[in-house]
Amino acid sequence: MDINEPTLGIRFACGGEIELEEVIQEYGVKLLRYATSILCSHHDAEDVMQQIFLSAYQSRRNFDGRNLSAWLYKIAYNACINHLKKRRRIFWGSLFDIRDEAINPFDEPDSDILGALNRLKISDRALVFGRVVNEQSYEELSQILGKSSGVLRKQFLRAKKKLHKLMCNENEFERGKKNECKQT
Repeated sequence: MDINEPTLGIRFACGGEIELEEVIQEYGVKLLRYATSILCSHHDAEDVMQQIFLSAYQSRRNFDGRNLSAWLYKIAYNACINHLKKRRRIFWGSLFDIRDEAINPFDEPDSDILGALNRLKISDRALVFGRVVNEQSYEELSQILGKSSGVLRKQFLRAKKKLHKLMCNENEFERGKKNECKQT
């Protein structure tokens, strides 16, 4: 079923359970991948998913019906951050345990990439995931993350450099070689 997002957003803002089911069908897997990438735990992401859709449903009357995707991703981001704060820990390693390819947010990257991603700050991981995996524009990410497009562009460049450095350091350590990666 091809759903027109602006129409679905308006209907969801004024609708009920039928529209909620359509939103879940359209965005469920995408938001699960997003939450998994931030929380580094598929199990925790599944728990947060219920909160995301419950929060969206309860606050739908305050939603203007425009840009449903950005609104849902913002709710997801905040729910993930709140989940991490509540648990008072960040579970970095469990992303390696994700076995279900349908929900793997990184489409089977090697462990060097995952190791480096897991060492980034949560906000940088969310930004990298949004830009690289979801192919979201800086404008949409601005609405989700609450920062200006210009700030996000700079943050993304810094995150890419840090990710490269982390990957080079991990490769260097694993292979016992020095100066393998040139600085970019």
